[in-house]
Amino acid sequence: MLMTVAEAIIKYMQEEEGIEVIFGYPGGAVIGFYDALYNSSLKHVLVRHEQGAAHAADGYARSTGKVGVCVATSGPGATNLTTGIATAYMDSVPIVAITGQVKTSAIGKDSFQEVDTRGITMPITKHNYLITDPHEALRIVKEAFYIAKTGRKGPVLIDIPSDIFLSKIEYSVPSKVELLGYKPNYEPHPLQIKRAAQLIKESEKPIILAGGGVIASEASQELIKFAERINAPVVTTLMGKGAIPETHELSCGFIGMHGAAYANYAINDSDLIIAIGVRFSDRSTGKVETFAPNAKIIHIDIDPAEIGKNVQPYVPIVADAKRALEKLIEVVEPKTNPIWWEKIKDWKNKYPLRYRMSNEVIKS
Repeated sequence: MLMTVAEAIIKYMQEEEGIEVIFGYPGGAVIGFYDALYNSSLKHVLVRHEQGAAHAADGYARSTGKVGVCVATSGPGATNLTTGIATAYMDSVPIVAITGQVKTSAIGKDSFQEVDTRGITMPITKHNYLITDPHEALRIVKEAFYIAKTGRKGPVLIDIPSDIFLSKIEYSVPSKVELLGYKPNYEPHPLQIKRAAQLIKESEKPIILAGGGVIASEASQELIKFAERINAPVVTTLMGKGAIPETHELSCGFIGMHGAAYANYAINDSDLIIAIGVRFSDRSTGKVETFAPNAKIIHIDIDPAEIGKNVQPYVPIVADAKRALEKLIEVVEPKTNPIWWEKIKDWKNKYPLRYRMSNEVIKS
């Protein structure tokens, strides 16, 4: 059965990816997509500015764990998406952005509302595409969703010329994705797990630093179980907030320039940092040269590019956070660390989070 590329993309998103809602703002280059959308049951949220569509898709992905989808037209529509796409890229949030483009015969001719959307978004996406052959559309869309939601998650953009949207194709989805050079590693190396377990055994002041990777991997339960097994305090990055309830007895808040004083004292005085799904950003570490000067670091991250980028680890583990924690739970020996906890409790008592009551009345 023949259908337009726009119809095929919508059918794929609903039937293969389970997409229920998308966020967008229409324009001339995506009219073909919106015509097909009108005849589908896919829910569309009309934003008032394309930037809102990207941020909404980002927020939807963070809150549901699904891939967020946003749509914008060519030129200013596409460029207005960039702030939201960059946010998703920095925070490893899976979204797929679909942008309209001038028709294929007009590309490269400074046509009305033509911009190099691929070139503009290349630094802020995991990958991006320009579809020039309608018969490649479903393969590309399948790849885009696969890339967005696997490995270190992130945004993928698909730029589609207006005439490609309207081209007729057979609905045929490839059975699997084959991408040379893209093979995310989920399983931790057994030797590195053993080395990490030995370091934990030898440490006197261990601390766990949990980042957004713990949440992305849905590894909160494993994190808590691991922390309880070695009786280690857990601090988080801003992106890691929520990985452990802050009412949990092992929770010590989040670190960095906006974090709790006692959390910063604890991580800087530790002798071992077990960092899970973090990027050691400057907001967390401050001056890297003076960050936790006496601590050895175990760094677990699914993205090998993060290992050693900002802070050099003693034991690097390239793996999914959930699977690495499961393996560590199996091999680490229980610990108590009583002296270390006395010190942490003292910091919590001396430097609690507090606020001041104000009697000032704000007059209108």
